[in-house]
Amino acid sequence: MTKKELNPNVALIALAGAFAAAYLVPWDAPRVSHAVQEAFLMLGSYAREHVLLCLVPAMFIAGAIGVFLNQQSVMRYLGPRAPKALAYGVASVSGAILAVCSCTVLPLFKGIYKKGAGLGPAISFLYSGPAISVIAITMSFQVFGWKIGLARTIGAISFAVIIGLLMQIIFRKEDEARLADERLFTHPASEGSRRLWQTAVYLGSMIGILVFVNWASSKGNSAAWDSVYRAKYFITGAFALALAYAIVRWFKRDELAEWGAATRDFAIQILPLLFGGVLVSGFLLGRPGQEALIPNAWIVALVGGNSLAANLVAAVSGALMYFATLTEVPIVQGLLGSGMGEGPALALLLAGPSLSLPSMLVIAGELGAKKTACYVALVVAMSTLAGMLFGSIA
Repeated sequence: MTKKELNPNVALIALAGAFAAAYLVPWDAPRVSHAVQEAFLMLGSYAREHVLLCLVPAMFIAGAIGVFLNQQSVMRYLGPRAPKALAYGVASVSGAILAVCSCTVLPLFKGIYKKGAGLGPAISFLYSGPAISVIAITMSFQVFGWKIGLARTIGAISFAVIIGLLMQIIFRKEDEARLADERLFTHPASEGSRRLWQTAVYLGSMIGILVFVNWASSKGNSAAWDSVYRAKYFITGAFALALAYAIVRWFKRDELAEWGAATRDFAIQILPLLFGGVLVSGFLLGRPGQEALIPNAWIVALVGGNSLAANLVAAVSGALMYFATLTEVPIVQGLLGSGMGEGPALALLLAGPSLSLPSMLVIAGELGAKKTACYVALVVAMSTLAGMLFGSIA
């Protein structure tokens, strides 16, 4: 049995769990039936708002990274032997520029990781994309005040580097063994006759499409940001024309077929886990602002004050919930109004955007259960400690 084949014992346990749920769960109970409805409403909302404009462009970028980006370039800037300041700086800045949600960043993370990025820089990229969003940080200052805004800024930037470094240290030997095995890198770069600047235009145009087509309004909090929002479709169109030109002029048909195949493979690997995770998350917690199986009152009652338990519950709840880009701000604002402490609010803001139950499932499929559990534990633990520290001095 190869590593990729499903373990029969795991399959049997999964089937037994599904049978037990079907047999024992009171599906006709009002709260349970409402939770089921919330699960599918959340999946529908996710499909409408995030798949076509977020995930699909991200998967095409990931496929392009896997097929056309030179592996030596990735190793030079993001590999485990690259200078630490360079590797983690590039990873953090790249993620922050994209400013995507915890699910959209996954195919991009998967692409650079498979191409030879070290575990640490890849994790920094994975965390920074959802957590270090310029508009989210700006809105945090304006909605929550300068104290929480500054604490979120410092926490998110430092977490991206610290968590990446810790993951690299903890799994250094395994990561070096992975990078030494050239068989893992199944998509050698197809250079063709293109120059470096042409590849940069090709990749940059797709990144431009991803960034600007999803540009959100600041709702009057930033005039400059909203001026870009009003012009976002014109900017996206310009990037689309640049991409079309690059594809027609600089790529051969077999190269485009290889790119399409790589993108298809990413979709097959990621989407089933992602959709399953969205359903489970919606069933347990509901859509933002809605209630499902777990009553919102329970969560609010547990996150008052600044105790270890309150901060831990906030961090764990944030890690399990799915936050679309910027939605964490009004949700936390509502929780603060319901009695949430400022420390737990910061803990949720640091753990929530970077993690979700759907993203955990996909990360586990790529890194394995041990590395994923370590990453989640680091995010939750550091968010909890940051919340307690902030709550004690705020």
